Amino acid sequence: MIGDKKLYEVLNDLAIGFDYYEHPPAFTVEEAMRRWKDIPSTHCKNLFFRNHKGDRHYLVILEAIQQMNIHDIEIHLKQGKLSFASEQRMMKYLGLTPGSVSPFGLIHDKNNEVIVFIDENLQKAKKLSFHPNLNSASIVISFNNLIKFLNWTGNEHRFIKLYD
Repeated sequence: MIGDKKLYEVLNDLAIGFDYYEHPPAFTVEEAMRRWKDIPSTHCKNLFFRNHKGDRHYLVILEAIQQMNIHDIEIHLKQGKLSFASEQRMMKYLGLTPGSVSPFGLIHDKNNEVIVFIDENLQKAKKLSFHPNLNSASIVISFNNLIKFLNWTGNEHRFIKLYD
């Protein structure tokens, strides 16, 4: 399996089962949707933001097909002005490169500095897919196992209503 070896160790230690799929790299949601067409799952978009001061970081998880602009997300998160975090911040807080953002990057957030916002609609999904910290593979886990993983990380996570 390709991807973050530490991630697979954590999933194993937590007894989180998953399905694994390799595919060509996907740098955009549009590319990823073509790669995911045969993967039975709700596919997620993971957006990494920073606040205006640069002292808070947020991971926003929503269904991949949802379109949202930053202003809409700012309104829903109520965290002030946001911008996409730089590649350097992405590496510092999540150990990830662009195109590979995933909640699984939280294994690298030793100080639990990233706050996770999950669209509440994802609670209805039985299975969710994410990159294993590399955008040339996807793993599918149950919603309950995502929550188990997030609880293990210790990062604050909240459910929010991003869309109807």
